[in-house]
Amino acid sequence: MYCKNCGKDVHPQAVACPGCGVPPLVENRFCSKCGIATQSNQTMCVKCGTALNARLSVCGAKSKVAAGLLGLFLGWLGAHKFYLGYSKEGVIMLLVSVLAGIATCGLATGVISMIGFIEGIIYLTKSDEEFDRLYAQGHQGWF
Repeated sequence: MYCKNCGKDVHPQAVACPGCGVPPLVENRFCSKCGIATQSNQTMCVKCGTALNARLSVCGAKSKVAAGLLGLFLGWLGAHKFYLGYSKEGVIMLLVSVLAGIATCGLATGVISMIGFIEGIIYLTKSDEEFDRLYAQGHQGWF
């Protein structure tokens, strides 16, 4: 990831850019994915196609509230994973919950339920920008 303020390479979980000290998602002068310079009125990077403003209403954008509530209440089915487009992770949660749940008299389903619940809480406690960066754009499949 690159700082939108100065264009320097920044760790995805950094709170501030080591080069300029500004939070890496604050400004819109550089693309956060490829680091190319951008104009203030650009909405998409011309090099890599990344949306430059996380606050723009983008078709297909995922709601952290919806993902969080699905994780809290239907996490044992992997519903939050399917909602975010993580089909592989959703199928894993669904199969472990159902098939291993039968074999273990529900113990595996309980474990998967707790994972879904914890992920739902994590989604709901993230800022909108961080949720978008990690789960909508970054494809962080687990926790």
